[in-house]
Amino acid sequence: MTKVDLITGFLGAGKTTFLLRYAKYMLRQGRRIAILVFDRGAVNVDMPLLNELRGDHCEIEMLAGACDADCHRRRFRTKLISMGMRGFDRVLIEPSGVFDMDEYFDVLNDSPLDRWFEPGSVLTVVDALLEEDTTPEEDFYLASQAASAGRVILSRTQLADAARIEKTLSHLERACTAIGARSAAGRVLAKDWETLTDADYRSLEACGWYAADYRKTIAGGVSSFQSLSFLELGLHREELKEKAERLFSDPGFGKILRVKGFFEEGGRWYQFNATKGSLHIEPVPDNRGAIIVIGSDLNEDAVSLLMTGKRPEHHIL
Repeated sequence: MTKVDLITGFLGAGKTTFLLRYAKYMLRQGRRIAILVFDRGAVNVDMPLLNELRGDHCEIEMLAGACDADCHRRRFRTKLISMGMRGFDRVLIEPSGVFDMDEYFDVLNDSPLDRWFEPGSVLTVVDALLEEDTTPEEDFYLASQAASAGRVILSRTQLADAARIEKTLSHLERACTAIGARSAAGRVLAKDWETLTDADYRSLEACGWYAADYRKTIAGGVSSFQSLSFLELGLHREELKEKAERLFSDPGFGKILRVKGFFEEGGRWYQFNATKGSLHIEPVPDNRGAIIVIGSDLNEDAVSLLMTGKRPEHHIL
C-alpha cells in the first residue's frame, strides 16, 4: 500500500517551506512521489513555490477549497483515486492551515482508497514564534493538528531563543489541554531546518501518527476564517509592506492572520509572506501577481479599498 504523509500546521507556520525540503529528501531516495496542495480559496499562491520539484519523479496537484465541506471531501477523494491509479511510492499532502483532521482519516478509510493507501506520518509545523493573543478557534486548529502528529516540527527556531521556544511549547500544551487533546511533549523537533540531515528526515518519515481524541470546540467543524484574493495589483515591496502593516495594526480591517503572495519588481519576482510578527520576502521563479489576505471577521470593503482603491467585486472565497 502507498503511504500518505500529511504535513499540516496553522496559517503561516511554514508548511510549504518544510514540504519543499521533505519532498527533496524523498526524491534523493529515488522515490516517485505525488504532492497534493490544498488552499482555502480559488487562488493558490503556495503551489508555485513547489514547481521546481516537477519532473518524472514528482507530480503536483492543487485542490481548491472554494466550496462547502462535502464538495471539498468529494474532490479530495477524487484526487486520491487518480493518484492511486498511478502507483506512486509516496503521496504528500499539504492542507489548508484550518484543516479538519477528521477529513483526512475519513477519506483514507473510504473504499476503494482503503485498499490503496494508508496513513504514513502526520507532521505538524508550529511557528516557534507563535503569537500569544490567539483566539480559541485558532488554538483549536493548532491543538487538533498537533494531537494526531507523530512529530511536531518547530519552524523559525533560528529566530527564537530557548525561553521563546519554551513559551511557544507552553502555549501549545494549554491549547491541547483546552480541547482534551494528547500532549505534544516528547514529540517535538526543535532544530534549525538548515541543519536537518537525511537521518532526521528518515525519522520523520517513520514517525507515524496517533489516533487522537479531542473535543470539537468549533460548531459543526465550520471555520470562520476567510480569504480575500487580489490579482495583478502592481504593488511593489514598500507599498505591500505598508499595506500589510496597516492591516495588522488596525482592527477595523478584522483580525488579519496572514498576507501572502507574489509581486514583481525590477524585472524579478518575489514571494511576500507576512504575519503579525514576521515578514519574509525572497526571490522566486517567474510567477503571477496575486496577494491573499487571510483572517477572521474580515471587513471586505475596508480591505479591498486599502489594497485596490476600489469597492470589492466578490473577492471573498
